[in-house]
Amino acid sequence: MQGSRFAFGPFVLDPVAGTLLRNDDPVAVGHRGVKLLAALVERPGEILGKAELMDAAWPGRAVEEGNLTVQIAQLRKLLGPAADGGEWISTVPRIGYRFTGAVNQLGGVKRKPLPLPDKPSISVLPFVNISYDPQQESFADGLTEDLITDLSRMPGLFVIARNSAFAYKGKAMDVREIAEELGVRYLLLGSARRVEARVRINAQLVDAASGDHLWAERFDRSLNDIFAVQDEVTGKIVEALLGRLRAPPPRNRPQNIEAYDLCVRARRLMDDTPQAAREAHLMLTRAISLDPDYAEAYRWLAMNHWMGEVHSGGPTGPARRIALQLARKAVAIDPNDAGCRWVLAYLLAYERSFAEADAEFAKAIELDANEADTFAALSDIAVLAGRVGEGLEHIAKAFRLNPFPASWYYLTLGQAQYAAGEYEAAVETLRMDETYRTSSRRFLAASLAQLGRLDKARAEAELFLVANPNFSTRHWAATEPFRDARTLEHFVDGYRKAGLPE
Repeated sequence: MQGSRFAFGPFVLDPVAGTLLRNDDPVAVGHRGVKLLAALVERPGEILGKAELMDAAWPGRAVEEGNLTVQIAQLRKLLGPAADGGEWISTVPRIGYRFTGAVNQLGGVKRKPLPLPDKPSISVLPFVNISYDPQQESFADGLTEDLITDLSRMPGLFVIARNSAFAYKGKAMDVREIAEELGVRYLLLGSARRVEARVRINAQLVDAASGDHLWAERFDRSLNDIFAVQDEVTGKIVEALLGRLRAPPPRNRPQNIEAYDLCVRARRLMDDTPQAAREAHLMLTRAISLDPDYAEAYRWLAMNHWMGEVHSGGPTGPARRIALQLARKAVAIDPNDAGCRWVLAYLLAYERSFAEADAEFAKAIELDANEADTFAALSDIAVLAGRVGEGLEHIAKAFRLNPFPASWYYLTLGQAQYAAGEYEAAVETLRMDETYRTSSRRFLAASLAQLGRLDKARAEAELFLVANPNFSTRHWAATEPFRDARTLEHFVDGYRKAGLPE
């Protein structure tokens, strides 16, 4: 997205890209740190209260004040002393913090417009919560996500993924600019208000090229009718863009609205910290207890078991078995859900049930060719199978559907670039803030080693081992779903050159 950058001292902060440069070299600052620093430098000299800063870094979440203290301390350490020997960020006791340096606002860097697909293309922008209750934010988000899912199942449409749509949440931008950045022609805009047992939804379909409103309607219904409203909105959009089509098989809908709310909140925590993973686990377990036939809750709980263990250094045998059982349960409940299918496919590949995994991936794409996560996951599995060119194609497709993706897309891209021998490209990808300082550092170390930059490779390997002290190349090679000996040896060779332990 286009936006302002901020220069202070030797630093340039780009809040939209999520990067901080010191003398043109990247500084390894995390996502929360970027959000906090952006809030401070956008208003230099002003005192920002602790509550305001926590809302900037953890929007919509209740966190302890100690988290803010830790993040500020890390920022101070990364920035070092200012030119006058003082601190860039000063503490205002019992109130908050203030950025004390001189800041110059620079022009934004505009992304190159993406070309339009050869079929009607659309993004559903986050619906605005117009309830007086900020707790209803997750309801508006869930409505947006469900509409994205419903539309993406239509074979005649090209639909932008959730992550990229939500990159525009809370931002006032021209619809033409958004459409150019996402490479779509149409945008769905809307608002939602939920009060007790009633909901009011306003939706409008805009042709971004002309600015014309193709369709607009207001729905004032009982909360129990929310999914019927979603189906009706989807039908109106499809009719406006494609004419009357045969609807895809119906989705598995939750029968309990509290379970739905819990699942919406939990899936926002899936790609975050170990603590967030534990919170998500509790929410999803509760959702299933309230609604035992809710397929999506099983799907996300399967990934939660998988990712929760990944945060701890890798899925254990019991965690993998539980995750696979939950994924099978999700598909059994809703065999027409592409998200459930690709999760099952991915876990099957790690169990080396390759034929079944390949069939599930194919079925997921047949059900929903717009599900970006399917292609990102399939890229990982294809690369480890030795089909590197295919893996690069899959991750490119994932990025086109999801131009502002979750961090694991960059890890998958870097892995594919390494496998292809594109080491410089892999280094550039894996040094991006979205994935740097995660487990992707092992691929960064290997890429640097293959380029002959052994000192830097070993430094990255040491940093990787700080967070993964029990890592061994032998165990990693034995547990990853490789199907090609040459590809496996290529990765092992890079690890050895980087100094990662056998």
